Amino acid sequence: MTAAAVTAAVLAGAAALAGCGVPDVLTGGKPRSPKEAIRVSPDDGAKDVRASDRIRVRVPDGRLERVAVSRIEDDGSMPVQGRIAPDGLSWRPTAPAGLAPAARYVVDAVALDGHGRRFARHTTFTTYVPPHRFVGFFTPEHGATVGTGMIVSLEFNRPVADRAAVERAVSVTARPAAEVAAHWFGARRLDFRPRTRWRPGTEVTMDLRLRGVQAAPGVLGTQRKKVRFRIGRDQTSRVDAAAHTMTVWRGGRRLATLPVTAGSLGSPTYNGKMVILERHPVTRMDGDTVGFGGEYDIPDVPHAMRLTTSGTFLHGNYWATRRIFGGSNTSHGCVGLRDTRGGGPDTPAGWFYERSLVGDIVEVVRSRDRVVAPDNGLGGWNMPWQKWRAGSALP
Repeated sequence: MTAAAVTAAVLAGAAALAGCGVPDVLTGGKPRSPKEAIRVSPDDGAKDVRASDRIRVRVPDGRLERVAVSRIEDDGSMPVQGRIAPDGLSWRPTAPAGLAPAARYVVDAVALDGHGRRFARHTTFTTYVPPHRFVGFFTPEHGATVGTGMIVSLEFNRPVADRAAVERAVSVTARPAAEVAAHWFGARRLDFRPRTRWRPGTEVTMDLRLRGVQAAPGVLGTQRKKVRFRIGRDQTSRVDAAAHTMTVWRGGRRLATLPVTAGSLGSPTYNGKMVILERHPVTRMDGDTVGFGGEYDIPDVPHAMRLTTSGTFLHGNYWATRRIFGGSNTSHGCVGLRDTRGGGPDTPAGWFYERSLVGDIVEVVRSRDRVVAPDNGLGGWNMPWQKWRAGSALP
């Protein structure tokens, strides 16, 4: 199963929870929340949803503009067909069948409320997993083209007691050949990375042979699947937090050096190599979701690229004055590029967004924070190769 944010590429208005921004006072007061404006059932984060349940998206007023629903399971990612009602107030699936078991669903919706204000909402939920079954949610997704820093990651729905048996049933191979090793992060996560970045044009195959594998007493795997993806061009970026700049390199050639604003003295940006996990044309950033209380809630952050699961983003910033970029660090831990409200294509943020792929490496140096943990997002590039290999369950 894939853990990728598949609908970010399908829906231009995708929303996600993020980790940095500005106080409400700078955005004109706290807006109506997306949860109030767009109501989704099952609830965001719901687990063990029964197959008899139905997906519903509705708005109390205004109209829905776009709705995209995807099912992510061991057969890959599949769109759920549906239609918006003629009055624009609701969306329902067109097929009468219920939900698939042991699957993750992703819902992205964009709507205008009765006052003409646009809202975006991103929710996920998982369906009931039959007893004694274990599955792995994987990233990247089948058929993707990704950056040279992509790390293959599997997250299992149950703790794995026999790690050697499970690791033996998963292989990651490349053409042309590359040295690849596995590393366990706890009992539920297994990552694979090459010794150095992938070569551009490499074809990578992950072979899941988990069907019948016993992960723990009485817990059997059911997946048998090959996942193939391709490595695109080689692009890396380095953020110098002390100099307030980001230099972008492609194929060993410098493309540009852009002025940025990084994390403030009280909320510095992580140092180290991070991998772009998701790309969203627009997203919501709410301080409540990452421990900053009500310090900010911005519903329309443009050109947002997630770097860590804990909430670090590289994103467009339209609310700061121009002198901030290249001059001082003012964010809550993210890296901001100058942008316009709505995401202008000719801004520094728009320029970088259009040239970036999921899987590209962004390295931060000379920040006052520690190096990002290797399991925070796809931070495994910060671990020495020998230590990475030592995390395998096999000799």
